[in-house]
Amino acid sequence: MLSDDFEGKLILFDEVLFCSDILKNELSIYNYNISVKLNHIELPEAETSEIEMLLEQVEKSYQDLTSIKKEQARFYIKIILLKLVEFVHTKWGNSQLSNENAKIYGKFLELLERHYKTERTVGWYAEKLQLSPKKLNEITRKIAGLTSIETIHARIMNEIKQLLLLSNYSHKEIAFELGFNSPAALNKFVRAKLDETPTNLQQQLAQMYKT
Repeated sequence: MLSDDFEGKLILFDEVLFCSDILKNELSIYNYNISVKLNHIELPEAETSEIEMLLEQVEKSYQDLTSIKKEQARFYIKIILLKLVEFVHTKWGNSQLSNENAKIYGKFLELLERHYKTERTVGWYAEKLQLSPKKLNEITRKIAGLTSIETIHARIMNEIKQLLLLSNYSHKEIAFELGFNSPAALNKFVRAKLDETPTNLQQQLAQMYKT
């Protein structure tokens, strides 16, 4: 519920351009439940002033937008988001992050980051973590609101989006790069998750980020 005199900024971003490359490995513990943490933030005065200055730079870049200024704006937005992530991470408290389940989830993300191209089963990750698949699933649901297999598939889908958007790979090259045995298998995976083809997804991403 918002009051009539509410003021603030709304920042929309996609993990394709932010989280996947930045919040990896040593920063993985910052990444869990990030959408919930960043959903609504009330900053102290000092942090508010700093963020507002960065937002002003973003707005200035878009007043006379060029390809260079678009990249500058993206960097400013990443800096803003990193500052917000750091703030909410501290706000949530180190006691929550020292929770045993959070530690296990962080290890799961680290394993996933190293092996998502070759290992796609919950059982494999559960074995490495010396857990039952059911227990791992309970932990991922509790912390991230996703099942373990949904977490694995989300990481794969994020990489597909990045390669479709930012690389010159053909769909066949993307399929083999990510461990699919054929372009048809890649197509089937994307259809199952998004109900569209890789070609349609690529066109949508290009329109969203390059126009």
